[in-house]
Amino acid sequence: MKTVILCGGLGTRISEETGVRPKPMIEVNNKPILWHLMKCYEQFGFTDFTLALGYKAEFIKDYFMNYHLRASDMTVNLGTGQIDVKNPGRENWSVDLIDTGANTMTGGRVLRLKDHIEPTGTFFLTYGDGLCNINLESLLAFHKSHGKIATVTAVRPTARFGELLLDGDSVQKFEEKPQSSQGWINGGFFVFEPEIFNYIDDDSTILEKSPLERISAEGQLQAFKHDGFWQCMDTMRDKILLEKLALENPAPWLRR
Repeated sequence: MKTVILCGGLGTRISEETGVRPKPMIEVNNKPILWHLMKCYEQFGFTDFTLALGYKAEFIKDYFMNYHLRASDMTVNLGTGQIDVKNPGRENWSVDLIDTGANTMTGGRVLRLKDHIEPTGTFFLTYGDGLCNINLESLLAFHKSHGKIATVTAVRPTARFGELLLDGDSVQKFEEKPQSSQGWINGGFFVFEPEIFNYIDDDSTILEKSPLERISAEGQLQAFKHDGFWQCMDTMRDKILLEKLALENPAPWLRR
């Protein structure tokens, strides 16, 4: 089963990093966040990836073209040009690198993958800038059980600031940065049926606008609620947090 990862956006809210590299290549503990994300899928046996590239696509292509060289020892014979790779990386991934345009919107990137994805049937889709310890087997089983076109993972992220429960001037409860209780948001881990392509018009289509709004209105969108770890990387503050969490063993996004 294919996993589509949207990797083509500009990432303007973390321009300190994306001025020189695409957002999915920003490193967390010396590995691109994209690598950590793919590890989330790998632990459940999903290793067939399609990356929808755009902004600075060459960085991601170069990373995977040279993946074994970066991860291994090697001997280079300068006379013959022969390279002997020792201890190659262990990731047994199939990675399709598809350039979906520098300025294409999220829905347009999905549409450009139609001929590549549609024949394979049901597929995962996520963004290249968020990590989560969602049970992907349970997500897929939930999707199959309801028979609709789409499933979105609903999450409640950690509040940005501490929470105070007041009774007049008296603080009844003080909790530092708790999980938000103000409602669910789109966590970015989707499952789609190929019918999703019928709802996308062209490169200018934003997946989260007309396509998902129409599917929802038709009763074809279901939510899989996830109460566990979830963290996106929109700002340098988020990157610093993920760097800290990556030092845990295992990292929280790899805990089932």
